[in-house]
Amino acid sequence: MANYIGPKVKLSRRVGAPIADIPKHTDRSSLTPPGVHGYRGRRLRDYGVRLIEKQKLRYHYNVMEKQFRLYIDLATRSKGNTGQILLVLLERRLDNVIRRLGWARTIWAARQMVSHGHIRINGKKVDIPSAQVKVGDRVTVKQKVHGLVRENMESLAGHDVPSWLTFDPSTLTAEVVAEPTPDQVPFDVNMNLIIEFYR
Repeated sequence: MANYIGPKVKLSRRVGAPIADIPKHTDRSSLTPPGVHGYRGRRLRDYGVRLIEKQKLRYHYNVMEKQFRLYIDLATRSKGNTGQILLVLLERRLDNVIRRLGWARTIWAARQMVSHGHIRINGKKVDIPSAQVKVGDRVTVKQKVHGLVRENMESLAGHDVPSWLTFDPSTLTAEVVAEPTPDQVPFDVNMNLIIEFYR
């Protein structure tokens, strides 16, 4: 699967929202639109508004368009609210779980940690960032990267682990205790606009 390797702050500027919770992205100057003095040009039409909302969600979870469409199709076929199901599917990605635990500072660092084989689910190595975690899964990290994980956790002092995950900092062991709910996602996005974009 392809992965975006260009400048990341550029993505935050493009959509006008911080796609990562680090100062480089949340700084006010990082959110000015691209161009001279943040010139936007014409007002966005309905299509543009929906496109930016969709891109915002894609960038936040570091998912390419083809994979995002697969998530949309799966959420559409499932029973229930399509937008909420889509958000839950994205939240349960392994790289996102690592980010939510604070083991990595950004989604890109979390993806690298997983793809390098440092993460275990129920004692088995998993190196696929898009792997879905389930309720009852225990997530651990390889002994040799404990130092790196603790450094990341210290740099993210005050980071809140969501209530659908439990975490033991002494052993660096986490467990999925519930399904994530849309109100537990610390990222503001209008799911209705995204679903309308694909209709």
